[in-house]
Amino acid sequence: MTETLVIALGGNAITKPDESGTIPLQFAHTAETLEHLKPLFHTGSRIAITHGSGPQIGNILIRVEEGERRVPRLPLDTCDADCQGGMGYMIQRLAYELFRREGIKREAATLITQVLVDRDDPDFQHPSKPIGAFYDANELAAIRSNNPDWIMREVSPGGYRRVVPSPRPLRILEIEAISSLLDAGVVVIACGGGGIPVAWEDGRLVGVEAVVDKDLASSMLATHVRAHKLIIVTSVDRIALDYGRPGQRWLDTITMDQARQYLAAGQFPAGSMGPKIEAAIDFLEHGGEECIITSVESVAGAVIGNGGTHIVAP
Repeated sequence: MTETLVIALGGNAITKPDESGTIPLQFAHTAETLEHLKPLFHTGSRIAITHGSGPQIGNILIRVEEGERRVPRLPLDTCDADCQGGMGYMIQRLAYELFRREGIKREAATLITQVLVDRDDPDFQHPSKPIGAFYDANELAAIRSNNPDWIMREVSPGGYRRVVPSPRPLRILEIEAISSLLDAGVVVIACGGGGIPVAWEDGRLVGVEAVVDKDLASSMLATHVRAHKLIIVTSVDRIALDYGRPGQRWLDTITMDQARQYLAAGQFPAGSMGPKIEAAIDFLEHGGEECIITSVESVAGAVIGNGGTHIVAP
C-alpha cells in the first residue's frame, strides 16, 4: 500500500528567528526545506504539507493596522486566507521547480482550508494566542482606545500583544477535496497556519477571530486522510526529557502512553513542545501508526527510522 505522510512544517522551516523575514529569505528557506524533503517526493508516497504562519500573519496584521487610514481593515479570517494563499504559492512554485529539476512526475496544489470550531470552546472565554505587533506601555492606552474589542496581555516585561482564542479544531471542511488530490498523486499544501477558523451561525458560515493550533489541525488532517505517519517538523532533531536542565535525556522511541505521562508531568510545556505531543497523542488515539518529531534536516532519514523521536501506539 502507498504510504501516506502528513508533514507539518514549523515556522523555522520558512522564517528563521532574528531574521528580517523578507520574501527572498522566505523563498530561500522554503527551497532548502523542500530539498530536505526531496527523497520523500521520489518515493511516490501520498504527501500533504501543512505549515505554521506566525511571523507571516503577524506581518500581515501590521500592514493592516498601518494601512487602515487608507483602506478598510481586514478581519483576521481574511488575513488567514491571504496568508494561506501567499505561503502556499511559495511552497507550490518551489515544488514545481524541484520536480522539474529532479524529473519527478508530480504536481503540487494549495487548498485554502477552512476549519470548523465551536463558539462555546472554553478558549473564547480565556483567549490564549498572542498575534500581531508588540506594544510598550506608552502605546497601550491608544491601542485600547482605537481597538476596544481587543484583549491585550503583557507577554514579556513591558511588552504587550493582542491575544485571541485558540479553539480546538472540530472538522476540516475541505477534507474530501484534499483526499481526492492525494489519491491523484498531488502533493497537497493545506491547513496553512492551522486553517481558517469558521463557525456556523444561523445557517451561515462565518469567519472567527481566532487562531487554530497548526499541529492539532495537522493531526486531524492526518487522521482523516488515514495517514500512516504524522511528521511534526521543529527546531530540534529529537525531543528530550528535562530539556535544557542537568540530566537532559533525548528520546528515540516512546509509546503513546509514555508521551501522555510525560505531558501530565510537565515535561512538555504548553508554549513549546506541549501542543506537538498533544497532536501526536490525538493522531495515535484515532488509529495513526506513528508520529515523528524531528528537524527539517532529519525528516527524510527519520521516516525510514534513522533519527527523530518516534511516538508509537502501545
